Amino acid sequence: MTVVAPIRLVDTYDLPLQLASIVEPKRVLTRPIELIAFASDASFYRLIPKAVVLARGIDEIRALFEFSHRYRIPLTFRAAGTSLSGQAITDGILVEVARNWREVRIEEGGKQVRVQPGAIGGHINRLLAIYGARIGPDPASIDACTIGGILSNNSSGMCCGVTQNAYHTLKSLTFVLPSGTVIDSASATADQVFRSAEPRLTAGLLQLKSEIHANRALYERIRSKYRTKNTTGYSLNAFVDFDRPIDIFQHLLIGSEGTIAFIAEAVINSVPELPVRYTGLLLFDSLHAACAAIVPLRNAGANAIELMDREALRSVQECEGVPGSIKLLSNGAAGLLVEFRAAEESDRRLLELNAKQAIGDLSFCNPPLFTNDAKEQAVLWKIRKGMLPSVGAVRQSGTSVILEDLVFPLERLADATLDLRRLFTKHGYENAIIFGHGKDGNLHFVISQSFNNQAEIDRYSSLMDDIVRLVVEEYDGSLKGEHGTGRNMAGFVEAEWGRQASEIMRRLKELADPENLLNPGVIVGTSPTAHVTNLKELPSVEEEVDKCIECGYCEVRCPSRDLTLTPRQRIIVLREMTRLAQQVPGDHEMVASLEKDFSYMALDTCAVDGMCATACPVGIDTGALTKTFRGKSHSSLARRHARVIAQHFVWAERLIRLALRAGHLAESVLGADFVKRITRLARTVTGQRFPLWSSDMPYAASTYRPQTGNESIARAVYYPSCISRTMGFLPGEPSDLPLTHAAERVAQRAGVAIVVPKDVQGTCCGVPFSSKGYDQAYRLMVNRTIDRFWKWSDRGRLPIVVDNSACTYGLLTCEPSLEAVNQKRFKAMRILDSVAFVHDELLPRLHVSHKVGAVALHPVCSLTKMNLVTKLESIGRACSETAFVPQQVGCCGFAGDRGFLFPELTEAATQSQGAEVRAGSFEGYFSSSRTCEVGMGRAVGHVYRSYFYLLEEVTREQPRAQ
Repeated sequence: MTVVAPIRLVDTYDLPLQLASIVEPKRVLTRPIELIAFASDASFYRLIPKAVVLARGIDEIRALFEFSHRYRIPLTFRAAGTSLSGQAITDGILVEVARNWREVRIEEGGKQVRVQPGAIGGHINRLLAIYGARIGPDPASIDACTIGGILSNNSSGMCCGVTQNAYHTLKSLTFVLPSGTVIDSASATADQVFRSAEPRLTAGLLQLKSEIHANRALYERIRSKYRTKNTTGYSLNAFVDFDRPIDIFQHLLIGSEGTIAFIAEAVINSVPELPVRYTGLLLFDSLHAACAAIVPLRNAGANAIELMDREALRSVQECEGVPGSIKLLSNGAAGLLVEFRAAEESDRRLLELNAKQAIGDLSFCNPPLFTNDAKEQAVLWKIRKGMLPSVGAVRQSGTSVILEDLVFPLERLADATLDLRRLFTKHGYENAIIFGHGKDGNLHFVISQSFNNQAEIDRYSSLMDDIVRLVVEEYDGSLKGEHGTGRNMAGFVEAEWGRQASEIMRRLKELADPENLLNPGVIVGTSPTAHVTNLKELPSVEEEVDKCIECGYCEVRCPSRDLTLTPRQRIIVLREMTRLAQQVPGDHEMVASLEKDFSYMALDTCAVDGMCATACPVGIDTGALTKTFRGKSHSSLARRHARVIAQHFVWAERLIRLALRAGHLAESVLGADFVKRITRLARTVTGQRFPLWSSDMPYAASTYRPQTGNESIARAVYYPSCISRTMGFLPGEPSDLPLTHAAERVAQRAGVAIVVPKDVQGTCCGVPFSSKGYDQAYRLMVNRTIDRFWKWSDRGRLPIVVDNSACTYGLLTCEPSLEAVNQKRFKAMRILDSVAFVHDELLPRLHVSHKVGAVALHPVCSLTKMNLVTKLESIGRACSETAFVPQQVGCCGFAGDRGFLFPELTEAATQSQGAEVRAGSFEGYFSSSRTCEVGMGRAVGHVYRSYFYLLEEVTREQPRAQ
């Protein structure tokens, strides 16, 4: 019998002070905006934590466990928070183990990888790809989820099945028990240490194993259930597969959802990467016909067989690139997306032969579509991967997207799918879609659901009751195949497993966590109504906000994710502010607190780079949302000032150059620290966001006008951005060659005439205005610039080549803000980034006289959005022996002037990629945007320059040997 210690209450207001004795105070988050931001994960549940701790190191984890036991406050560990079943939320202490737990080390020549729980799965795979390997699990969220979540949920995916999942590819773990015991299972003495330190736990594990082996029916049921995908409850197969307590327990940790120990490090065996692919879309008249094709395709070696019912196909049939034949399918039709994979190109013919033989006796409603072309394959996968976002984008405002997964016997998969469809019709979920991993009998369904009133909650509860009966009683399947039990299925574990197995799970939890303080409410020991408790309300805010499904895919791309808020968290806080504002009576104190902190945490430190939209399943650009809110915060006087600046931008350029000259003059006399203090004082006195002076502030650009070239023979107009016209050389950078001159030299050597406009002063892409939400000033400026472009380009005859990538992207996306006449001109002109122009027009004509050694490249976020990163890399490779791009490259967070206003944003955004670059040795550092070059220079400690300087250097004619 376990003796429960008396509860010792800790005053919430004392909590920061108490926790600060364990971790640095700055890593203890207790402000309302911080707690609200972490109250949700990717599920439809919500719990507000008492505190969020950004833990660092095993010693802190042990101290937090001790604190939890002393004060009886629950702990929950969270990394990416992409879990779909509520595993990563708590009303106790939430311990964030993402930002300080990202180390990855490749070992044994790529045969295994050592990882900390915060490492992103996609990043691990990119490091392993060098060795022709990857991790086995391949969840759809792999570019957002962390290895901690992959292990804790026993994630799988489209191809890994039950042989390459986290359970079967695990080599060893370092874990921390709630008692504070730390075990590295790779140690030769690990089992002995485990038994000595935890005699009660290890004896209990052996007792449970003995009971399972003595119960033949239970033993065989465990064997049977793990031949297919199954993540309902704990991994009971560990008691069948292993004998030593250490081996049993470390495999029980896989899929345990952080309820019995903390995984501090894992060593995982990799699997071979299979880059050669043969992909096909097969369409059938019925689900039965589609499901009948799964076994022959699986037996032929198909690595992925994705089943899609008619509603799933209908949800994407209007998307760009989807074959028109899908629109013509009958109501009962279904499809399979099939892919065969191999390691070597020489095996491609065999893949094609295997596929042809597998489908030889099948009947289709349309001819099978197979392809070896990578672009066509991407279009086919877009069909499958576009289903979740398609539902998310069209759902009614105020509803959640629920994605669940079930497993049925493969031989009865068609009947189960049709029965599941009938349940959706019965309960009024007409827009539900069904798809899944066909070769594993693993179905996913997606529904939209409101939890804003009791009737909707009751409808969902009734649906879940029927689904449980269908899966367990009629098909003897699994309620969870790969998403983890969480809160949504915790109340149904016994229904699936039976009393004996569920009792073993309960006893396991009690052995490892006797006080039930580690992530309680998940997997076992929960109420039968846990799946409809602590539900997330989603008030309607505005269209862009309402589309968000809070999946967290955006967060890995966000420059401010380690500083303030992520895009998902910005939206979570916005929703909470709206919900509180609608309450009667309202919590005015809480609203005031959130509004006070929202300005800095959500608006000021958003880089508005739009990179979040590139990862968002429903395409939300939170940066655009931030611009809107910034605009609403401006006074009429501020808007008027912005218009004046836009109207007289020539003077703005002169003032910027003057300020830079004055700052450097003052620095030379008084020192950089003194000037920095002056600018900080000016902020304090005036309350205005003045740029903070720094020792890497650019010198003023020269006002010398370059030769404009012969306009009659010009092949392009070279447009020096206002940044290039105002910000010149950086401290420590050679100052003998202005950027425009370097570009002219490179073009001349390629034999391509370019012209620089004489009246370029006073023009701008408008991004400095749009990013701050000054819409009128932005429209004024961008219309003036497009008007000039029309003249310079000879009414669209010549392309406009922009020398700053951020400005290029701003110009390419400005059409909605143009007047009608300029919209017509815009469509008739070609605006090119210099990277594209140099790569396509100049590089093939240039003679590289000598290559430099290794260079580091920073592809700015605008290049990524314009799909030009590979062209920058090609230029780098043409000029150097090695062109290095960091694996974790991303937005530097400088964001125009954000880096001058809030340097902490750039510092946070560049930590990972800066560390990668600093670890190497390079002859030069290059990019394609002046302000981003400043930001990366700060991160790396070396001056970044325009890639034009690299090209100019390597194409100089070498002096002849005497």
